[in-house]
Amino acid sequence: MGQWTGYIGLILDGALVTIQLTLMGSILALAMAFVAGLARLSRFVAARVLATAYIEFFRGTSIFVQLFWAYFVLPFFGIALSPLQAGILALGLNVGAYGAEVVRGAVQSVGREQYEACIALNLNRWQSMYRVILPQALLVMLPTFGNNAIELLKATAVVSLISLSDMTFQAQVVRAQTGNTLVPFATILILYFAMASAISYGVRGLERRMARGLDGVRT
Repeated sequence: MGQWTGYIGLILDGALVTIQLTLMGSILALAMAFVAGLARLSRFVAARVLATAYIEFFRGTSIFVQLFWAYFVLPFFGIALSPLQAGILALGLNVGAYGAEVVRGAVQSVGREQYEACIALNLNRWQSMYRVILPQALLVMLPTFGNNAIELLKATAVVSLISLSDMTFQAQVVRAQTGNTLVPFATILILYFAMASAISYGVRGLERRMARGLDGVRT
């Protein structure tokens, strides 16, 4: 029993790495989603082209290949990243590309009358987007953003391929040392589910809170 306590502690240490990857990767993904998503709606052709190229490239190539490029290929260009940095970069850019289309679609879903009201109030493009359009569009984005965050959480398992000690890597270590597959992988299964449930609960709570705020503004 004492032996298994140590092994479970090893997996929990990996869980902390998984949480760190998920949080930092989600922050990068969120930033890239808004930058690329709004750039897709830009009046400037160059911005639209760059955003489209980013989105199509990262949606059209494998996360495994992107991770290997971040960790093994970038050093040839003078950019050496730690396994954690490479994982955050690959996960954030990959999920951010999917999030960008969510941002674009949500902004375009806001009714035309809202844009006309901004013009009537003499708001410039930035003021209209920041004060009127985005608060309404964000409520539409949240459920999908929550799903994207959960997908990012599950995708963190790929970093075990570059020897980053996340939950999956530590479970493989425990299996190799004990010869037992059930206990370590049942443990990380439960941990992944608990983390995904926490993300879902947090997003639903934020969604309800924002909905009440918008109802208060409308009334």
